[in-house]
Amino acid sequence: MLPARKPLLTARQIQDRVLELGRQITQDYQGRQLVILGVLNGAFIFAADLCRAIALDLEIDFIRVASYGAATVSSGTVRLLQKPGIDLTGKDVLLVEDIVDTGATMAWLQNHFRQSPARSVRICSLIDKKERRTAEVEVDYTGFDLDRGFLVGYGLDSAEHYRNLPAIYALDED
Repeated sequence: MLPARKPLLTARQIQDRVLELGRQITQDYQGRQLVILGVLNGAFIFAADLCRAIALDLEIDFIRVASYGAATVSSGTVRLLQKPGIDLTGKDVLLVEDIVDTGATMAWLQNHFRQSPARSVRICSLIDKKERRTAEVEVDYTGFDLDRGFLVGYGLDSAEHYRNLPAIYALDED
């Protein structure tokens, strides 16, 4: 477990921001067919909390991509390992991610789903971390802009550890 220290984002800060995002998404998608596609594994906690904060009849599914493996740096190669099981035809897709870092994964996913029969494709990310951005991608709904360290907690991991922490911390890599 991480040593006790002050989180970069507390559980309360995260909860408050998720509720704000939910209200904004509810307003923006009134009268539309919204599909939330959570990106596994990292976004499962955020996606679950966000879905409960959206006051709309929506569909939820998860996709799985690979770009990091056990490393703390993206390999640069994106692979779609699990496709959505929901028909996206004519629906508005909201890709929900824990963190957009280099942007390579989300740019690839956005391009991939824009080629699908979906009506629209937008991105919601808990954290938009632009310090290492290498691919052009716009996050439509951002929880927090953070530009420091390798982040863990609230779904974010380091080699599958720390996802269960209720707050977000910077992982020291000594």
